[in-house]
Amino acid sequence: MNRELPCPQKRNSDPNCLSNFSAEMAQAQEANGSSALSSCDAYFEKIKSRKKLPQPLQETLTASFAKIPVSSFPQVPGGKVIEIEAEATIADAVKILSECNILSAPVRNPDIATSLDWRERYLGIIDYSAIILWVLESAELAAVALSASTATAAGLGAGALGALGAIAMGVTGPAAVAGLTVAAVGAAVAGGVAADQGVGKDAPSAADNLGEDFYKVILQEEPFKSTTVRSIVKSYRWAPFVPVATDSSMLSVLLLLSKYKLRNVPVIEPGKPDIKNYITQSAVVGGLEGCRGRDWFDCISSRPISDLGLPFMSPDEVVSIQSDGLVLEAFKRMRDNQVGGLPVVEGPSKKIVGNISIRDIRHLLLKPELFSNFRQLTVKDFMNTVVSMGQEFGRLTPPITCKVDSTLGSVIQSLATKLVHRIYVVAENEYEVIGVITLRDVISCFIFEPPNFFDSYFGFSVKEMLNH
Repeated sequence: MNRELPCPQKRNSDPNCLSNFSAEMAQAQEANGSSALSSCDAYFEKIKSRKKLPQPLQETLTASFAKIPVSSFPQVPGGKVIEIEAEATIADAVKILSECNILSAPVRNPDIATSLDWRERYLGIIDYSAIILWVLESAELAAVALSASTATAAGLGAGALGALGAIAMGVTGPAAVAGLTVAAVGAAVAGGVAADQGVGKDAPSAADNLGEDFYKVILQEEPFKSTTVRSIVKSYRWAPFVPVATDSSMLSVLLLLSKYKLRNVPVIEPGKPDIKNYITQSAVVGGLEGCRGRDWFDCISSRPISDLGLPFMSPDEVVSIQSDGLVLEAFKRMRDNQVGGLPVVEGPSKKIVGNISIRDIRHLLLKPELFSNFRQLTVKDFMNTVVSMGQEFGRLTPPITCKVDSTLGSVIQSLATKLVHRIYVVAENEYEVIGVITLRDVISCFIFEPPNFFDSYFGFSVKEMLNH
């Protein structure tokens, strides 16, 4: 059921809800190694230059969203935000996300159960992207450490070690890495990782040399079933935990979900510690679909996507994976490019034959016995295995496509009704992928950022937050 977006009064936001945005985004910037602010500005400038909507219409719509309080946005299904305890294992977290059919959830700190301060009660957000980062980097850093006599020789600085946790050094080398048990280390050594291989400077390649038994251990025994959410929620993430107050404006939420790359925005009621609502990109696009029939929506949605400048990427910028490529490589590309899914293609013409998303890693994590050879598992074989298990095991979302002359309304309808996060734009032959339209892109079509909006609305400079 779609949560209809309220119809498009400046509200005072709770400054405490955003007081940590600076440090949070600064950490994300350091992890990415580039300026988050520059990336956000460049994205929105591209949209502004390509949209063909009349400026008065854009200004009116943006002003309307600025008057809508966040409290008017419909509640999550069931009326209660699903949370995950910080002491839950990663295995438990994956089960909760999968069973509830959600991509992320706030992490509650059980040590501060009586505090009225949300900053003490919540440690962050756990999502599939964080889990993928943890799985891949655990394997990579394990391989690096195992192939060198010391962490220094492996080229690991204090920052890298701090992200995973301390490395316990043995007599002749690392005895455990990032929580890996002796069994996991032994499995890796048995797989042929020698101390004199000298692959410390190429972690992904080193991980490829790990033995098959190592991956069985990491997924079926340790550390997957013992590592807690608390231990990875701060180190592995793509976006910060940035709640807004119930009396904030919907424009602030829409900007956070579009220009500023957040995939979800927790809502806090001033004076109360619990998360009141949890607004996701999917919920907003579902809300837009619920506005079908309203003049302002129909005026924009009836236009072809080319009028909105969609897709916002060129064919050369599309990140894809060949069907005979390794499924681990697919997840690595998602990590490296910070995208939530890839089109699966075949041949030099890149004919689209499937779709693999970040949430599909749950199949590897929940049923590793079905993928005992997954280091050599191709994307095609992975998809076929999931499909063969039927509805009880889960499903893979088929690729949803459109053409450059499709209307924005048809794209929104597909995103909302099929519960997908991206649509692939194909050429006239309906095979070659020439672009991708994401939830973020769709939200961006309806708004722009007024001059100095974040400076005046939240009371501080976005640039200072990002570059702290």
